[in-house]
Amino acid sequence: MPNDFNQKIIDEFRANGGRVCGPFEGARLLLLTTTGAQSGAAHTTPLGYLPDGGERVLVIASAGGAPKHPDWFHNLLADPRVTVEDGVFSYEARAVALESAERDRAFARAVEADPGWSTYQAATTRVIPVVALQQVAAGPPNAASWGAALRLVHDAFRRELALIRREVAESGPGLGAQLRVNCLTLCGGLHHHHTSEDAGMFPALGERYPELSPTLERLGREH
Repeated sequence: MPNDFNQKIIDEFRANGGRVCGPFEGARLLLLTTTGAQSGAAHTTPLGYLPDGGERVLVIASAGGAPKHPDWFHNLLADPRVTVEDGVFSYEARAVALESAERDRAFARAVEADPGWSTYQAATTRVIPVVALQQVAAGPPNAASWGAALRLVHDAFRRELALIRREVAESGPGLGAQLRVNCLTLCGGLHHHHTSEDAGMFPALGERYPELSPTLERLGREH
């Protein structure tokens, strides 16, 4: 079971489409559910993440610089099948601990985006793992209707764009490697989402609700 602090974050995250207040307000956050290596029970942990392009995100097993790897990392080594919740979608993923040069490059990007990761690494003798979560099975948005789904997805894109704008403003004279990945991930996700709407959702809505035709035509042009 999550501790009281984590459980409050999990409850708030699920109740508000991935948005939380307090120290993690405005951060990129996901919920990772692993299977206990010994208990076999499901364990959910809130984690910060880094976009990594396509359908993969990265999480870092820092445990705040503790001397031991966090429990969730041991769990996914025993069973790499995990569930990810990003506030809009819940999906199955395969967890892969990055190794050698790939791990080092990913961790360097993380440090460039947030120097706090280097503080955690300096606090421990272990090499802090970086884990890729690769989506293997997609599902619909966590919404009760098409309208709610559209709103939820577009609100998520707006939040990500606001994060990128903030990162640009705080980046100083140059743009870091992780920021470039963030921008490319947003653009790729937006293109995929709009293509899916144009080819699937909008035609279906038009057939079911003819009175929406003017609105759907306008949305198609704006895409």
